[in-house]
Amino acid sequence: MRKQIISTVIAALTLVPLVAVGQAGPATATTKKTTSSTAHPTTPRSTASLLNPASLKLQAPAVFEARLTTTKGDFVIQVTRAWAPRGADRFYNLVKYHFFDGSAFFRVIDGFVVQFGISARPDVSGAWENAKILDDPVTQSNTRGMLTFATSGPNTRTTQMFISLGDNPNLDGMGFSPLGKVTSGMDVVDKLYKDYGEGQPNGNGPDQNRIQHEGKAYLEKSYPLLDTIKTAVVVPPAAAVPSKPAVPSKPAAVTK
Repeated sequence: MRKQIISTVIAALTLVPLVAVGQAGPATATTKKTTSSTAHPTTPRSTASLLNPASLKLQAPAVFEARLTTTKGDFVIQVTRAWAPRGADRFYNLVKYHFFDGSAFFRVIDGFVVQFGISARPDVSGAWENAKILDDPVTQSNTRGMLTFATSGPNTRTTQMFISLGDNPNLDGMGFSPLGKVTSGMDVVDKLYKDYGEGQPNGNGPDQNRIQHEGKAYLEKSYPLLDTIKTAVVVPPAAAVPSKPAVPSKPAAVTK
């Protein structure tokens, strides 16, 4: 069984080529003439957009947590940027701008991995087709609970990720670089729906190409029991609690 798992790792933990989705032309706007000399300037709007991967360029904190609220419950992933800086930055931006919201855990292999990271929106999937990041050195092992990007070869990571459901040290030598670990809710991860099995063409599970091209509609029609991510958010760091000043003790009474 272990040999079978190892032999399918490269094919299974890969990024399927995406089909680019056409973009609409630029919108036009009519500028109204300001009649008052005291008009206040407007606050510039952010240009960051899921349809423009290059605009999502925040650097992740040294350590941060992401909470994924799913159809089975919540779990929390703690990311340590020093483990895999490029991967941590990419994951931070994907969570910060809600890339994962509505997406499915489309491949769950008991004792091996749970895989996710294809957008529920085909237009977003198309936009990320060529948004690849360079590899990170493998500094941690792919043990149970570790979060890692899927890849189809050197320097091909985009948005697909997996969480190890068991210890998978064989993935370390293949360049799969963990960036974080599930710190609470691993029991939720273990409960994610797995009965569809391996994805097509090796099994009867979802076809990754069809997820990317057809999005949520394909999965709801053909694989309605899959669990999904309702929301994924960065957990704000806990506020520091100021320490109370020490209350001086009263001097002891002087007795004879």
